[in-house]
This record gives sequence, C-alpha cells and structure tokens, in this order.
Amino acid sequence: MLPRVILHNAVSLDGRIEGFPLDMQQYYELASTWKEDATLAGSQTFLKAAVEAPPEDESAFLPIQADSEDRRPLLVIPDSRGRIRTWHYLRSLPYWRGFVALCSRSTPQEYLHYLEHRHIDCIIAGGEHVDLRAALEEICSRYGVKVVRVDAGGTLNGLLLRQGLVDEISLLIYPSLVGGETQSSIFRAPDLPLPAGPSWQAPEGVISLHLIDAQRLKGDVMWLRYEVRH
Repeated sequence: MLPRVILHNAVSLDGRIEGFPLDMQQYYELASTWKEDATLAGSQTFLKAAVEAPPEDESAFLPIQADSEDRRPLLVIPDSRGRIRTWHYLRSLPYWRGFVALCSRSTPQEYLHYLEHRHIDCIIAGGEHVDLRAALEEICSRYGVKVVRVDAGGTLNGLLLRQGLVDEISLLIYPSLVGGETQSSIFRAPDLPLPAGPSWQAPEGVISLHLIDAQRLKGDVMWLRYEVRH
C-alpha cells in the first residue's frame, strides 16, 4: 500500500524555485495543512545546509527516544550514495520525531554501518538507485505512514511524478519574474519524445491535473492545489 504523497513548492511566476523573496513562515504554515506523517526531502537540500552543522559529539550515538504521543513527522531522505553525514545536526532540530535514510543495494557498506551506529533507520530498496515506489510502500508498512509531504527540488519531484507516485500538488506562485537560462523548476525530468502527429498534440507521458482549490493570499501570492490524474 502506498501513502498519499503531496508535493508542496513555491515558485516565481516564470516557474523558478529560487531567486525571489519567499515568505518562509507562510510557506510552512500552509505546509502544516496535511499534518503529514513523514516529510520526504531531497538529499541536495541537506548537502547545501551541511556548512551549518557543528561537529559530532557523543549525543550523535545515543538512541532516539520513541514517544507514541509525538505527532511530529519522520524525516525521510533518499541517499543511495551515502552523502548525508549531518544526521546528528538534523537530530538536534525540533521538527522531526525520527529519521529514515533510503538506500539501495549499491549503497556503500561503510555508510550503512555509519547509519546503524547513529541509530538512523534505513530502508534498502532498489539496485543502483533507490526504488521510490518500494521505499514508500515500506515506509507505509513499517511506520504506518499514511501521508507524505515532499519538500524537495525538481529532481526528486520529477522522479516521483514520472513514476506516478504523486497524488496532489500544492503550488505557491509568487508575483515575481526571475528569468535566467539554467534549469531551476519544480519538475526536472528527461524531455518527452515529440509526437509524430501535429505539433499541438501533447506527447505521451504528459501529466494531467485537476484544480481542487485556488486562493489569493497576502502579498498577491496565489495558492493553487491540484489533484494528479492517474
């Protein structure tokens, strides 16, 4: 069984995910709409934040105390290459009740031992890369997770969307134009093949959406919510 998966992102009017002033308080207040059981975040987000992490101390090796009354979500990070080495810092933050690394059979054994010694749960799914469908099924089965909110950039979003794993898209559209030539959007994936017929025909693989809500927020920000048509 798969949990319900929601992508929640903020973009400029021209679809960029950075380079414009973002109201973080508003963003995360709206993110609490779903009361998710798990937050699925891209590893790149935490690699960028690694400079903020202090050195490890003995607390990094202590077991995480489970509390059945704790309603905070789990933090889940795909990391088949074993690059996240700041779990001790993430544990010190007040946002999550537990932590899960998603790995694959190609993940270095050294990293799996690293996680075990720091009491970070690990799910191994997939060969060369993380099998996101299998990982989500295991998260649901092992932890009883019913709702997952994705807090990531275009790469992880793109993988989830192309694999048909997303149920809802929540989009905050800011009244800003950023421009630029480098890709920086909420959905990065290989180009779809062009259709053989007329140019106005949509190529196979285009994801259809159904608008379920639209609100105008302070600062002329538009909040759009779409159901993904499977």
